[in-house]
Amino acid sequence: MEYILIFISAIFVNNIVLSQFLGICPFLGVSRKVDTALGMGAAVAFVLTLATIVTYLVQIYVLNPFGLQYLQTLAFILVIAALVQMVEIILKKVSPALYQALGIFLPLITTNCAVLGVAILVIQKDFSLLQSVVYAFSTALGFALALTIFAGIREQLAYTRVPKGMQGMAIVLVTAGLLSLAFMGFSGVDGGLKALFGLN
Repeated sequence: MEYILIFISAIFVNNIVLSQFLGICPFLGVSRKVDTALGMGAAVAFVLTLATIVTYLVQIYVLNPFGLQYLQTLAFILVIAALVQMVEIILKKVSPALYQALGIFLPLITTNCAVLGVAILVIQKDFSLLQSVVYAFSTALGFALALTIFAGIREQLAYTRVPKGMQGMAIVLVTAGLLSLAFMGFSGVDGGLKALFGLN
């Protein structure tokens, strides 16, 4: 039940983009078309889960034993950048088709602050490795969901008459704000589930 709560909370209640405002750059930049948003969402899910596992192990087995916690952010940035490059090289060799599908999104993920944010959050929340993996994957699904919904709305906006003063990035930001408000409707769901199942 604890993992279900983490899953629901990460996707809906504490959505990484719409509630915690991490990963805004790709959210605004890669959300023009639904198929592009789905590709970015899949790439983020893969890299975010993998990066969380690796950074968690680095924290537990390297930084903590040697008292190097103050190097956490720097170490995580280096690990994530190296991991994305490694994934890119491996995909190019092993699966050229998948590399072509994700290749354009992989460099964007290196600069996606959501990846670093989740890596740091799982340490701050004192999660176990399995909880960290569930949280990372759920967060990536939440990111993909928000990105896909937003891309669908933006595709519809292209066929809508928008007042001249609101065209361009203005209507995009207003739409993102309204979508964020819609996701706020899920606040309290995790608390209700905890009370329902008698969890603290």
